[in-house]
Amino acid sequence: AIAEADVIVFVVDGTIGVTPADEAVAEVLRRSRKPLLVAVNKTDDPSRTAQTAEFFRLGLEAEILPVSAYHGTGTGDLLDAIVDRLPAAAEAEAGALGEAEAGTAGGAEAEIPGGAEAEIAGEAETSPGPPIRVAVVGRPNVGKSSLVNAFLGEERVIVADEPGTTRDAIDVPFTRDGVGYVLIDTAGLRKKAKVKGSVERYSILRTLRAVDRCDVVLLLVDATQPLTEQDKRVAGYATEAGRAMVLVVNKWDIVEKDDKTYLAYEGHLRRGLHYADWAPIVFTSAKTGKNLVRVLEAVVSVAANHRKRVSTPEVNRVFRDAVGMNPPPAEGRRRVRIGYVTQASAAPPTFVFFVNDAKLLHFSYQRYLENRLRQSFGFDGTPICLVFRTRRES
Repeated sequence: AIAEADVIVFVVDGTIGVTPADEAVAEVLRRSRKPLLVAVNKTDDPSRTAQTAEFFRLGLEAEILPVSAYHGTGTGDLLDAIVDRLPAAAEAEAGALGEAEAGTAGGAEAEIPGGAEAEIAGEAETSPGPPIRVAVVGRPNVGKSSLVNAFLGEERVIVADEPGTTRDAIDVPFTRDGVGYVLIDTAGLRKKAKVKGSVERYSILRTLRAVDRCDVVLLLVDATQPLTEQDKRVAGYATEAGRAMVLVVNKWDIVEKDDKTYLAYEGHLRRGLHYADWAPIVFTSAKTGKNLVRVLEAVVSVAANHRKRVSTPEVNRVFRDAVGMNPPPAEGRRRVRIGYVTQASAAPPTFVFFVNDAKLLHFSYQRYLENRLRQSFGFDGTPICLVFRTRRES
């Protein structure tokens, strides 16, 4: 982060003064030679402003500013100081280009793990539209952070064998083949009974909020373990939130395989997640980089289906044929009659059916209509919402 920054703000605690940790950080910042500001936080009381002089002991060539994050005191002056030190746009672009060339010359490609560079790395291009927001979710220690690092070709987020390393949802933007992405690395979701402390509860809340604000959910499962109830809950939450989804089976490289392993595990997932049978499955390995390109291709495809719109005449033509082939079952002497259908919105695709009596429509027939939609227009990887409204007859 220090290497990529244009300006660094070193935040210290004004209530306790200079600590050995502050001195260690100051030594690192001194070597960075980047524009630097020291923000002495928690100086809520004007009488504490004089205490900021103590931080001159750090020997940094930086302006020292008293601030209070809690009350907002001094934050305007700090922001002005940051803006004053930002480079001009052309200078920043030239500096970024120079750093990229220096990294290539220095052999940075060799640091990309498991040959993932061969599939993922590419020239930086400008994305023509808004980036696709992708939330990487799953249980702890299934390889979410490793997958994000494999996409980026660098160790951007922390990876450790100990579960629960990621505490917050981290947004990481990148571009590949002209498509912009924002990867959201999230904390692992565990059963409520195993959640300990307010920090972990907050982490789980942030993960769920990441699902709510993303376009596509990458649900990671561990290929070395069977599907768990927690995996099913995560998939159910993403489906109810109306998010497109790709099932990613990670650690496929360490599974002992024969000619039936792939189909057996795929069938296991389909049975366990039968309510999300529309989600594509990609077998991959974040460690070796296997099939990472297929994961991104699936993300682009399901994101397009998530935003797809179909004209009203086309929709009605399909449903006239569907009802003609298989009329809705009668309830006593009454039968559902579908007047017309229209797509009300996208992301997720939502279709409104105007019928004579919505209460007469059985769930199984709703499922039939959804399947006809998918057969006719695709919609792979995204849930579909069907709304049935009773229309009064004249």
